[in-house]
Amino acid sequence: MQAGDTIRLQRGQYELRERLAGSSYGVAWRARGPGHEAVLKLVNREQMQQARPEQRAHWVGTARTEIAFLRSLSPWDGRHIVRLLDSGEHEGLPVAALERLDCDLARHMDDLRGRGEKPSFAQALDWLGQVNQALARVHQYGWRHLDLKPGNLLLDASRSSIRLADFGTNRLLSERDPHPYAGTANWQAPEQYFPAAGDGFHTDARTDYFAMGALFFYLVTGGAALRFCTECGDAYRAHRGDGPAAVLARHGGALPPTLHEDEAARFAGEAARGNAGAGDHALALLRALTHADRAQRPRHALDISRMIAAARAADRADAHAAPRWRM
Repeated sequence: MQAGDTIRLQRGQYELRERLAGSSYGVAWRARGPGHEAVLKLVNREQMQQARPEQRAHWVGTARTEIAFLRSLSPWDGRHIVRLLDSGEHEGLPVAALERLDCDLARHMDDLRGRGEKPSFAQALDWLGQVNQALARVHQYGWRHLDLKPGNLLLDASRSSIRLADFGTNRLLSERDPHPYAGTANWQAPEQYFPAAGDGFHTDARTDYFAMGALFFYLVTGGAALRFCTECGDAYRAHRGDGPAAVLARHGGALPPTLHEDEAARFAGEAARGNAGAGDHALALLRALTHADRAQRPRHALDISRMIAAARAADRADAHAAPRWRM
């Protein structure tokens, strides 16, 4: 494919303008559609030609899963999920036309770091609340996302509104059997990274909450990653499927801590920024989200929403009280 090529989908024709990004199995193009701009997601045909038949089937299945999920949300209700504008097939492969947003959260955080800045604590809480709403909608429709990370969170031009994207790894919550590996190692809960006895991975909605906790740490600290996540990601890149065994071997066969105490102290200090109450509430939420045992994580989005509200209230109360303390 090249700029100027056209693709016809169910609702009209799209002209490719600019290639935006690519991965092992997908490629994204900025395109002009019937009355609007869009991002077209296509299966990477070049990679398809080189892949094994089972890999090709997996890639096509991933694209179809994303389209099927986004179609199931119609009519779109604005709960911080990227909007599907159109879909169809091109040369026998699935294509999705998605709303075009300004950038993703990973790129925005990189830009902030480059300027020596980071989000305010209030902004981090607001974004986390929006992610919580998006996951609540995913779970309500009977799915788990399994690939929550900054690169899959899109920001509008004002940087105030987030959209959750990339639903190819979605799995039905009703499917309780162990499943093959899926997702991104740097943002995974222990049960999504370390296979269960007999192979396969046991995940559920609370698996997404761990990734939300890793995201919370990332936002509040201005882009830092949990050491647990970094170690898992590094091991996967170096050893692929043997990565989990390599991590366990380095820790005497035990699961490494998902949140180290020095990380907890740093996070609480960054969240508080002089307001102890806000730091305490934020740390309680972080500990709950990143608990190694998923049974100890929040039960559902309402629990998380209440903890976010408590941290927000403490932050506002401390901010209002600060001038009086200085008198």
